[in-house]
Amino acid sequence: MFARPSDELRAPPVAFLKAVLVVTGIAGTMDIIAAHLSRWAQTGKFPTMMFKGIAGGALGVQRAMQGGVGTMALGIFFHYFISFAFTLLFFLLFPRVPLLRKNRYAVGTAYALITWTIMTYIVLPASALPWSRPDLASQQLYFGVAVFVVVFGLPIVFGAAWFYKRYPQAA
Repeated sequence: MFARPSDELRAPPVAFLKAVLVVTGIAGTMDIIAAHLSRWAQTGKFPTMMFKGIAGGALGVQRAMQGGVGTMALGIFFHYFISFAFTLLFFLLFPRVPLLRKNRYAVGTAYALITWTIMTYIVLPASALPWSRPDLASQQLYFGVAVFVVVFGLPIVFGAAWFYKRYPQAA
């Protein structure tokens, strides 16, 4: 099930890291833009505190909302760090799990659903943010997950596929 590429067949580490960082930037940025647009559509107001809210996962909501630019920077760091972790994981699994190289759309959808589930049921409840179970009857939830597939899951899968096509010796 898992195949390990031999050392002599791997891509240059700098190219691998660059690809992971670029895909992290694309998926992470598209995700945060979608989150901002979603909140704006729901409330009619542009969300100016979203990154503070993300930092609230470590600091607690009340403390984070009282913070300044440093708190916003912490939220940006956490957001992109989490995006990086999920992107790196997929890039590491891609050459080792042949199933991941089959249907990119199905794999992107599945990876986004796995990521969403981990974030929703493990990361958020373990954070300092207030948490409640998502309303599985909400159409808005399904729309949000579908958007997450497009802005996060698919870019990661297509980015990894592009990288390993460019460096076939690494796969």
